Amino acid sequence: MKWRLLIWICLYCFTAKAQGIDPDLLKIKQRMDSILQFSANLKLNVDIDFINMPAKYARMNYTKGKPVKFSSEDFVMIPKRGLDFSLNSLMEFPFITVPRGEAIRNGRKFKAINIIPTDQRADFSIALLLLDLQHNRVAETEINTKKDGAYNLLLQYENSSKILPSQVEVNFEIEKIRIPLNFMGKDTDIDRKKMRSEGPKSGKIFLQISNYQIRY
Repeated sequence: MKWRLLIWICLYCFTAKAQGIDPDLLKIKQRMDSILQFSANLKLNVDIDFINMPAKYARMNYTKGKPVKFSSEDFVMIPKRGLDFSLNSLMEFPFITVPRGEAIRNGRKFKAINIIPTDQRADFSIALLLLDLQHNRVAETEINTKKDGAYNLLLQYENSSKILPSQVEVNFEIEKIRIPLNFMGKDTDIDRKKMRSEGPKSGKIFLQISNYQIRY
């Protein structure tokens, strides 16, 4: 039994080393790593069946090597885990990548890869990234976390040269996260009966991002 375990560990380590990290992902990471700090204005709309909330406004601040922070006068950003498009959360601990061929979105081809963490400290089990090789940036991510369910981020950019998105659509599983209902603003209506009803629930967040202040 011990020999079988030892052989399995050796094969796993050899495979992980052979696969390594996708070079196109490294190019995108290099672009992102050139940004030392940025801040931007956010306009947020939610599409959740039991929540009626008007558009909200917030400020986003990013510093290299640290989690993205959000601030607003009258509500808490939800879900914070799904709004990090800096790639830091996916690359904080050692990982490997696995090629998944191509994916088609709106008639365009993207390179698909999986990111699989090799360190138990990572808070996700697997992530799928669609890479825009023509513009050297990420077009879509699907992150399966260990505690907060799955997130799908669709990123749109103002023009072909931008590395930071101007619009982000976040799809997530409501059952897996804790929504801070008491901190969503006084002008938000919540149908608690519908919220407690049985059956799977999902939500969407639509972000418009403007007035980037970037320091390289």
